[in-house]
Amino acid sequence: MGMADMFEHPNLFTALAVAYVIGATPFGYLAGKWRGIDIREHGSGNIGATNVIRVLGKKIGIPIFILDFLKGLLPVLLFLKVGGENTNLAIAAALGAVLGHNYTFWLGYKGGKGVATSAGALLGLVPLPMLIVVATWIIFFFATRYVAVASIAAGLVLPAATWWQQQGFTPVVYFTIALSTLVIWRHRSNIQRLRAGTENRFTRRVKCAAPAADLTATSEEEQS
Repeated sequence: MGMADMFEHPNLFTALAVAYVIGATPFGYLAGKWRGIDIREHGSGNIGATNVIRVLGKKIGIPIFILDFLKGLLPVLLFLKVGGENTNLAIAAALGAVLGHNYTFWLGYKGGKGVATSAGALLGLVPLPMLIVVATWIIFFFATRYVAVASIAAGLVLPAATWWQQQGFTPVVYFTIALSTLVIWRHRSNIQRLRAGTENRFTRRVKCAAPAADLTATSEEEQS
């Protein structure tokens, strides 16, 4: 089955819709509200885990990263089980989860940049290429200290690693090409700042007595 007829079966739309609703749960935004702030008004204004870490600290940000990761992983695992050897349901679920995170209907179709949710979906779909992508992200992050650079590099490696593992073009490979394009597109403002030399490197958060003291974070390289 090729990409052109992937979505002819109604179950594919069911998988897409269910995963979209799951992915649309804005955990970063809810964490901010729990601490009495609107996370969209602080740091980069992004609802992803990186901005949550910068504004509210690791004790809140890391659980948010895990939850965003699970938003991608769990729908894929569910529809892999439902679909059996046919992975098209899982691909639709992966797409739905990422779109839900990036364009959540709860917040006027504005969300995160999809890195953590994409990582979860990919771990369920293509575990080996995902390990290559994670290694790429780590190398570029520690080499540059730019989260955006690491995410863009990982996005570029993803389709090639999946093509190598699949030994040719398959629906999964086409999905990773689309996902890579989406991740890079969501980082277009970061690319502009990198070219201008104004992108901020990731630095450790300075502990403060109250969360409000941390709300002046200025980095805009946040994603998840």
